[in-house]
Amino acid sequence: MRLRPSLLAPLRRTAPRYARCFGHFTSGGSASAAPAMNIPMPYIEETTAQGRRTWDIFSKLLQERIICVNGEINDYMSASVVSQLLWLESDTPDKPITMYINSPGGSVTSGMAIYDTMSYIKSPVSTVCVGGAASMAAILLAGGEPGKRCALPHSSIMIHQPLGGTHGQASDILIYANQIQRIREQSNRIMRHHLNTAKGFERYSLEEINDLMERDKYLSTEEALELGVIDEIFTKRTDKDGPEEAGNKDQSRAGESKGSSPGESPSKE
Repeated sequence: MRLRPSLLAPLRRTAPRYARCFGHFTSGGSASAAPAMNIPMPYIEETTAQGRRTWDIFSKLLQERIICVNGEINDYMSASVVSQLLWLESDTPDKPITMYINSPGGSVTSGMAIYDTMSYIKSPVSTVCVGGAASMAAILLAGGEPGKRCALPHSSIMIHQPLGGTHGQASDILIYANQIQRIREQSNRIMRHHLNTAKGFERYSLEEINDLMERDKYLSTEEALELGVIDEIFTKRTDKDGPEEAGNKDQSRAGESKGSSPGESPSKE
């Protein structure tokens, strides 16, 4: 079907809608992405020797090896997150990646694509729950690097068995029922592996995990920590100097004091 010329002019004047893109653009070109959201996308401007450059906030975070999983997990989000994981691994394989999760869950196949990629790449992926992680998102949270799975204090975590539904011939319904039961067993094995890894021994059996995920089970951060879904609760970002560095500084100060004579203050540089 071809449009009449009288209809083409108004269409050309219509502002295009853009999907989120993780690229950047310079001041000399047009924006490579503008979000199709109700709120404006934050942008960051930098002035360098090459001129002024403008970055969307997600591209800037990606430079810092930070990935955000926000909203429903579907094929589009899965493709975006998987591509970011693969690119960060190719950039610096041994450097860790941080994934911030605030999601109600979604498609199991899309979520498993992210989960398998997290396990496949060389870069360790630490996970942080901000807001909430439910269903498939809770599996991604638990699937982070052991010892690096965290949550902010007022986050909410929910685990349960897979949801689904179908219609059609009786034989087709039976095939679907067998498939969703297989997915449930697969999810139970994944959760059992990560919970037992957090405990350091075979704490949970498959039967216990099956009962645990029989219905919607909402967990506070303390309950998730006790269960083994996360390893730590973040309350405040710490200083750059870690405990080991602080201890080394104290030892060096003690050595300087020991080397000075009684009543004589240590020398100052």
